[in-house]
Amino acid sequence: MPYKPRPGCKYPYCSNRATKGSSYCNIHKKIIERQRLTPTERGYDYKWKKFREKYLKRNPYCFMCLKEGKLTQSKVIDHIIPHKGDKELFWDEGNMQALCFRCHNRKTGKEK
Repeated sequence: MPYKPRPGCKYPYCSNRATKGSSYCNIHKKIIERQRLTPTERGYDYKWKKFREKYLKRNPYCFMCLKEGKLTQSKVIDHIIPHKGDKELFWDEGNMQALCFRCHNRKTGKEK
């Protein structure tokens, strides 16, 4: 059975193939990783950690799994609309939902 070739690197004007499990080639993957801010720089600090604990206690089950009639413990607070550094949107509880890892990864993968 023939194999499927890896997709091209998403970095502008790059003709290399992306590495397995990534959207970028080895050269550009390192560049992208260096450009990304740390979690603390993105707002996920001590204040967030305390808020997260309280939010997940109030919302113990995954929102998406509940829609399907399943009870799965929530582990992640998802921003429904990605905040992209906007502090007002970051702290808006109306823009948050409790999700399990599986649902969060699926939703985030579709957004990218």
